[in-house]
Amino acid sequence: MNPFYMRALVVGVLAWPAWASALTLDDALRLAQDNAPSLAAESAKLQAATQAAIPAGELPDPKLVVGLQNFPIGGPNRGTLYGDDMTEQMIGIQQQVPSRDKRKARIELADATVERTAAEGRIERLNVRQATAQAWIRAYAVERKEALFKDFYQQNRLLQDSVRAQLAGGRGQPSDAVIPRQEAAELAGREDELVQQHAQARAALKRWIGPAANEAPSGQLPNWPIDGRYNLHQHPELQAFAPRTREAEARLREAKAQKTSDWSWEVDYQHRGREYGDMVSLQLSFDLPIFPGRRQNPGIAAKQAELDQLDAEREAVTREHTQQRDDDLAQYQRLDRAVQRSLDSLVPLAEEKVALSLAGYRAGKGDLLNLVGARRELVEARFKQIDALEQRALVGAQLYFAYGEASHD
Repeated sequence: MNPFYMRALVVGVLAWPAWASALTLDDALRLAQDNAPSLAAESAKLQAATQAAIPAGELPDPKLVVGLQNFPIGGPNRGTLYGDDMTEQMIGIQQQVPSRDKRKARIELADATVERTAAEGRIERLNVRQATAQAWIRAYAVERKEALFKDFYQQNRLLQDSVRAQLAGGRGQPSDAVIPRQEAAELAGREDELVQQHAQARAALKRWIGPAANEAPSGQLPNWPIDGRYNLHQHPELQAFAPRTREAEARLREAKAQKTSDWSWEVDYQHRGREYGDMVSLQLSFDLPIFPGRRQNPGIAAKQAELDQLDAEREAVTREHTQQRDDDLAQYQRLDRAVQRSLDSLVPLAEEKVALSLAGYRAGKGDLLNLVGARRELVEARFKQIDALEQRALVGAQLYFAYGEASHD
């Protein structure tokens, strides 16, 4: 086959036509955004936190107080409701009033919990979009490899025809007739592996977008802007430390507020017999946090330790992401060079070697095994080209969704 034609075929395969039942990467991302169960769970969790924050600063419900006071159980008036002037039927209202500091801390804690829950939702959104993109990329790469086999089998049939012609002309060895069939069997084995990979890639994509994963991936591999200027702190996992810290600080303030006194008031109406006047009572009560060393202070120390732990975790995660980002950038640059090398030299040279080996075999100057070996190298070169494109896109997805997407929203 003409090397120019073969190169054009590779480009055509990698730029898959959009006329089939198609699923673009944007379609997959949109479907994942709408259908991923984990995102629905995060949305429900955020709604729950938002609703739970509404009563955070409210006073506790008042209490209805009913009772009977000074009921005689001895003496001449025992067992009588109105025989003693001290017997009273009472009904009243009691209201607990937490301290202002406690109510303020609870409001701050509820608001910080909502922010932290929203941040966790953004982390899950990143995970879903990144996983969806990578699943689509893998499915796309498998489809492109499978598309190569039409040309592989066509070339194998041409090889069989060429071998028969050579044998009919009295050239070559009788065993040469077996070699093209062996090559066809090897191709079938490789194709079976791709069928398995195809099913696995579709299953991974179906996890995120459902039945639409059965459609053929369409379009081209994404070409996101990848460079070393990504802001590390754009990563949602690092951004989540801000609301997590506010939540920990609110818990610390709530613990400190335990040293402030709550109080309550109660108003009672007391009814007695007709000959006695009814009465109204008012009483106030106050907590007395007089043993902070054994009660409040340990709780404060625990919340302070949790805040210190969060600061250390932030530093550890920042260092981890710094290493991961730099490793991914280095890997992306290597893969980018590998892709360019494949396009510029490896595949064209493999194509040229096949063409020269075929011409030599037809002229009776070359060995059939050399030709088959050259054809095998071409198959591997074209597969490796798709592998390099796939790996570059996978690493690019990891970088883009982790650091770049937020800066481009």
